[in-house]
Amino acid sequence: MTARPATTDVRRGSDFADLCREVRAADLLGRKPLHYAMRAACTVSLLLGICYLFARLGASWYQLLVAAGLGVAFTQIAFLGHDAGHQQVFSARRANDLMGLVVGNLVIGMSYGWWVEEHTRHHIYPNYEDKDPDIGEGVLAFTAEQARTRSGPVTRFIARHQAALFFPLLTLEGLNLRVLSAQALLAPRGRRRRRVEVVFILMHVIGYLTAVFLVLPVGMALAFVAVHQAVFGVYMGCSFAPNHKGMPTVAPGEKVDFLRRQVLTARNVRGGRITDFMLGGLNYQVEHHLFPSMPRPNLRHVQPIVRAHCQALNIPYTEASLIGSYAAALRYLHAVGEPLRQQARTRS
Repeated sequence: MTARPATTDVRRGSDFADLCREVRAADLLGRKPLHYAMRAACTVSLLLGICYLFARLGASWYQLLVAAGLGVAFTQIAFLGHDAGHQQVFSARRANDLMGLVVGNLVIGMSYGWWVEEHTRHHIYPNYEDKDPDIGEGVLAFTAEQARTRSGPVTRFIARHQAALFFPLLTLEGLNLRVLSAQALLAPRGRRRRRVEVVFILMHVIGYLTAVFLVLPVGMALAFVAVHQAVFGVYMGCSFAPNHKGMPTVAPGEKVDFLRRQVLTARNVRGGRITDFMLGGLNYQVEHHLFPSMPRPNLRHVQPIVRAHCQALNIPYTEASLIGSYAAALRYLHAVGEPLRQQARTRS
């Protein structure tokens, strides 16, 4: 397991307030409508270009390359939905939510409302062992307790070898998001905009499958869907995995102030403009968690301010290369599964 967050005795109540004043003075919290208009136009153009190529190619196995490109385009669109969910794009919440519904439900085919609820909990309780849904019970074991409670032969096998299985399992992440979305929308408890979300997702599913099976033979269509969803899942997983996996977790009942809670549990990924584009700004994970509504283009500008503030308070600020971040996440998953591997060796 990773080390627990430090509990230094400092002026915790004012540490984040001091940082906020400095960030506001630098005018980095204001909206960037022109930036998002240009980004949305480029992303939509990419999507339309891929759809045109799909229609022009017809029944050809080169369509699998188109499917891979569509997976990349879907992830870039998902980044826009992520920004809308954090109210980064427009000043009005209704406008952000409308964009999120169109991007999430209609274009991608997953529930925007469900995702916002889950992601908000993650931001409030990052790496909290009993509260963060991103490290909750699932296919992978993110804590020693989760690994210990694996009982079935399949779940124990996955937990033992989860570091090696991590990237292969990501190919199913797109499907997993859709299944969780459907479960949330079909749950008996009331949900805001459920009818709109269901209609948009049905429109997506019908339109997507009709286009694929109308243009391609059945076997080729199934291969297209598989490649598209696999690339989408891997790209999404690779964008989010470096952010918190392998960073300190917070035990149930442990108290950590807001500034340290967000900084100590997050990892930034070093890189330039290409990294910013490929990871949708999530490479500035520390800054994003401290200021989730800050527009994406401002994150690179606020980073020096946040880093200097953390250094002044002696708060560890973690950065790694992209490869280094994946290595850290895999080492963590491997370590969590070690007790199960020891048990297997003992039995054999």
